[in-house]
Amino acid sequence: MSAYMYILKCSDNSYYVGSTKDLQLRFEQHSNGMGSEYTKRRLPVELVYYEECLSIKEAFLREKQVQGWSRKKREALINGDYKNLPELAKSKNNMVVSTGSTTGE
Repeated sequence: MSAYMYILKCSDNSYYVGSTKDLQLRFEQHSNGMGSEYTKRRLPVELVYYEECLSIKEAFLREKQVQGWSRKKREALINGDYKNLPELAKSKNNMVVSTGSTTGE
C-alpha cells in the first residue's frame, strides 16, 4: 500500500509537512480548510513536494524527520538540490545532526 510524505507551501510562505495514504484527498481537505488548524489559517496552500513511501508508518517517520529540518534544508529538498542536504544537516559547530531515521537523507 502506498503512502506519501508531502510539503505544502502556505500563503504566509511557511511550510507544512504531513503524511497520508491518499495525497489527492488530503490536499483537497487542506485546500478547503479541513486539513489542519495550521493550514486552515494560511490558505491558500500549494503542494510543492511529495515522496511516495511503502507504508503509512514509513511516510509518518519521514514526515517527522523533515519537520525537524531547517527551512533551508526543506527548500533544498523541494528544489531537488540533494547534494546540499548533508551540508545543511550540520549544526553551527560543524557537527552532523542525527535524525535517527532509517529512511536516510
